[in-house]
Amino acid sequence: MAHELKTDAASPAVLRNVPLDTPEIIEARRDLAASFRMAAKLGLQEGICNHFSAVVPGHEDLFLVNPYGWAFAEIKASQLLICDFNGNVVSGEGKPEATAFYIHAQIHKVLPRAAAAFHTHMPNATALSMVEGQPLVWAGQTALKFYGRTAVDENYNGLALGNDEGLRIAKAIGDADIVFMRNHGVMVLGPTIAEAFDDLYYLERAAEVQLKAMSTGRNLLPIPDKIAQKAYEEMREGDPESARLHLASVRRQLAVVEPDYLD
Repeated sequence: MAHELKTDAASPAVLRNVPLDTPEIIEARRDLAASFRMAAKLGLQEGICNHFSAVVPGHEDLFLVNPYGWAFAEIKASQLLICDFNGNVVSGEGKPEATAFYIHAQIHKVLPRAAAAFHTHMPNATALSMVEGQPLVWAGQTALKFYGRTAVDENYNGLALGNDEGLRIAKAIGDADIVFMRNHGVMVLGPTIAEAFDDLYYLERAAEVQLKAMSTGRNLLPIPDKIAQKAYEEMREGDPESARLHLASVRRQLAVVEPDYLD
């Protein structure tokens, strides 16, 4: 299912006097590697097909992404590639998966607010992308974290194996942070790696609870819009700090059981 990126891009220009091993970049690598590892532990990945990316601190035209052929559970900080928007790998061994490049390069290029972009086929949220109507029903408290923040890309068009499809997806996202890609999966955008991971985690939890409720065959009880909006605002007020602490907790847990993610 996965495809190695093949481009006609010329060899990357030498980045003279541009350090790509600053403390900020090393921490971004570790945050992203921790996100991969915990996503694997939670069953949010699918084989070697899914991908997370993040803009390189201090370099808005470069992004970190996982290399083709490696499962989330294997990712180490040093394995992450740094790519430019033309498909050149300017740091790291290997190449990105093709759809990872074509989708993520366009998202980071067109939507600079998306410092991090996480794409998965995680089972519960993906299941909701396959049913009629809006994926989330505002019937559970966890779902309210995403109230007013979601979009649906209704136009599944096969694999994203070109810049045109990546650009179409980026434009379909609009102002949303959470995108249900119809018949495909989900994309979560965040201003930080921590916030993207936090949203990814809670999105799957919200989807799981909703599907369990739907499976009873009984009608769901949506929360009134006024209360949903109030709860959303209360949640979002503390989200950046809560997300930071969430990822810090993930890193502490991994430091005990899988410390090699830091390598």
